[in-house]
Amino acid sequence: QVQLVESGGGLVQAGASLRLSCAASGRTFSTYGMAWFRQAPGKEREFVAAIRYGTTYYADSMKGRFIISRDNDKNTVYLQMNSLKPEDTAVYYCAARKYGSTGWSLRDTYDYWGQGTQVTVSS
Repeated sequence: QVQLVESGGGLVQAGASLRLSCAASGRTFSTYGMAWFRQAPGKEREFVAAIRYGTTYYADSMKGRFIISRDNDKNTVYLQMNSLKPEDTAVYYCAARKYGSTGWSLRDTYDYWGQGTQVTVSS
């Protein structure tokens, strides 16, 4: 069983940066693929980025502004978000899965989810 706890969300102005963190329980964190999704009001949850070992994957619309990373010693995955826009406003969720090397954008392939952290970007 893996528990995920996100933090770092908040209210910022357009153009600002935020770094989200997701702390995971468990002794085998380094073997899990980790991802960030987001869900805006009235919209479906969408893929943001994923990381497995040293390889990263991004939604096309996030490339260049968002950076996913992980610190296996701290059992934590991060999402650095730069040049934030009002349309980035959403609840951001951390997700984990044990197996698979493809289909990172598919919500149903993830085994564990955090409770989410709210990011609000004002114009």
